[in-house]
Amino acid sequence: MAASAGPEIERLIALLAKLPGLGPRSARRATLMLLKKREQLLAPLSDALAAAAERVRTCAACGSLDSTDPCAICADASRDPAILCVVEEVGGLWAMERASAFRGRYHVLGGLLSALDGVGPDSLRVGALISRASDEAIVEVVLALPATVDGQTTAHYLADRLAGAGVKVSMLARGVPVGGELDWLDDGTIAQAMRARRPA
Repeated sequence: MAASAGPEIERLIALLAKLPGLGPRSARRATLMLLKKREQLLAPLSDALAAAAERVRTCAACGSLDSTDPCAICADASRDPAILCVVEEVGGLWAMERASAFRGRYHVLGGLLSALDGVGPDSLRVGALISRASDEAIVEVVLALPATVDGQTTAHYLADRLAGAGVKVSMLARGVPVGGELDWLDDGTIAQAMRARRPA
């Protein structure tokens, strides 16, 4: 950073650079934009960050983030309490909600099993999931985990652990995306789509 930038600016750039998708250059551009538009962007952002830091908490039931505990989804009586959707992180929950394809309850694991990163079952909310799935009100657990090596390892581990809970365990379908063209897809996606084919 240039010597003319004060420590406040350097600190702001350094903190923004830690966000996903923002490297040092993007953080500098974002900092300049925030400082140029203090009234429209910087002040409201500062207020929003302070409010989030003060009020947002983790839902004790599902692990989501909200300003209430239990969160709005867990407290929603119109949602189906018999189906539990397991996601890796809160971002997965938000994606499912954007799609409006699921009306049950969620369980946020807090990550995926990864031997390379030293993440075992005790590092995740696996025990809480098994406890929730053992509730007689739950009839199905949907594993909505990424189609990665760690995601699939976690899904198989959870399926084994849930086998004794007396619930149906399902996974999201994998394969050709809506609007996808075969010649643009990777071999693994095509192979999975063929294995998961269904009647027309």
